[in-house]
Amino acid sequence: MSEYIMPAQNGKNEIVIDRSRFICHVFRVETIEQASIYIDQVRNEHPKANHNCVAYLIGENNEYGKATDDGEPSKTAGAPMLQVLQRQNLKNCLVVVTRYFGGIPLGAGGLIRAYSSAVSEGLKHVGLVRRIKLVSNYLTCDYSIYETLTTKIQSQGYAIGNVEFSDRVKIEVLVELDEVENFNVWIIDFSRDTIFIEKGNTSYKEIKID
Repeated sequence: MSEYIMPAQNGKNEIVIDRSRFICHVFRVETIEQASIYIDQVRNEHPKANHNCVAYLIGENNEYGKATDDGEPSKTAGAPMLQVLQRQNLKNCLVVVTRYFGGIPLGAGGLIRAYSSAVSEGLKHVGLVRRIKLVSNYLTCDYSIYETLTTKIQSQGYAIGNVEFSDRVKIEVLVELDEVENFNVWIIDFSRDTIFIEKGNTSYKEIKID
């Protein structure tokens, strides 16, 4: 997958509904093991809470998903929390909602709305980013075309990374995964196939979603 949406940062946000406190903890995660550490962390921070309900989607293709009610009536907490993540197309995201019961029963419908709202507000609080996969393409060229080439690359909107100077010049160009093939065709055409192209590692850039 070339890009996906995830939280901009870890954080937490609290809302109060009929005197019950709902504290939504949001985490960026990439593995189940990492999620487990954060879940235990929240439980240790709130040992007297009535519930610590969990939902997560992990993996670029959502290979791992989970929702737990932690003592709330079945499907009134974890499931609606997970649905919020799914509706916003989030990946690599963990939310834990801590509830301190305020003495007023909310009923099944009220719980579903409360947990959904807690997660929605938590995500608004931390913000979201679009995470885009980049591929490092290394171009080796002669000094005679170096300046013209870099000017042309930047005019096309591509980002230049490291540049190494030896007997020839080696330029790192960061290209979005979906654009790699078109980029290589363009470079070959522009240089009349005089530039050596080598594919490197992948990285990510993040763009804030307003």
